[in-house]
Amino acid sequence: MSGHSKFANIKHKKEKNDAAKGKIFTIIGKEIAVAVKEGGPNPDNNSKLRDVIAKAKANNVPNDTIERGIKKAAGATDAVNYTSITYEGYGPNGTAIIVDTLTDNKNRTASNVRNAFTKGGGNVGTTGCVSFMFDQKGQIIIAKEDCDKEADDLMMLALDAGAEDFSEEEDSFEILTAPEDFSAVREALEAEQIVMASAEVTMIPQTWVELTSDEDIKKMNRILDLLDEDDDVQAVYHNWDE
Repeated sequence: MSGHSKFANIKHKKEKNDAAKGKIFTIIGKEIAVAVKEGGPNPDNNSKLRDVIAKAKANNVPNDTIERGIKKAAGATDAVNYTSITYEGYGPNGTAIIVDTLTDNKNRTASNVRNAFTKGGGNVGTTGCVSFMFDQKGQIIIAKEDCDKEADDLMMLALDAGAEDFSEEEDSFEILTAPEDFSAVREALEAEQIVMASAEVTMIPQTWVELTSDEDIKKMNRILDLLDEDDDVQAVYHNWDE
């Protein structure tokens, strides 16, 4: 695994400017709309919605914003129908990139994603061209500063709830689960009032790629920045060891 601190990356993202916070709200709002449409507005009967709410809280989305999103999604007869599309491609030096989108306009999204890759010297590939280099996992990050449990106790709690792996970094703990066990593990931690810095199903690279030239780093950041600015993009996964 990469040596960089996952918790430090999460903190950096959360401390970005207001525009970045607005992007998080947009992402969560779409995920709430999809979850409510698929399983209804009651989180007690909708595990997907419970997971989105947990993700929202981990990203400091206010409770009233979450509740408004649920009510809006539940009451909207003319709600926007979002289509989930995943793009795969390559950045500089063969870096692998996966882009998850939710869109109401496939042509616009495809054009924007291709444009982001092209401007960074990369290219969009076919479905499956890089996803085999990643493992889909539930990932929970807990900051040590927010947790008063001993590492062994936290590990046993997670493993008993169905987690696959537990690791300790200098500033945080990481818990990995199979995607289907993510909700149960997250809820077991929530029941113990454990604060989670991040809790989501994600794509974790099997190997990492280093970029050594300033030009490649500049191009990779160009791709990631353009994707980050696109409201249709929900998540971006890559194997660049930043």
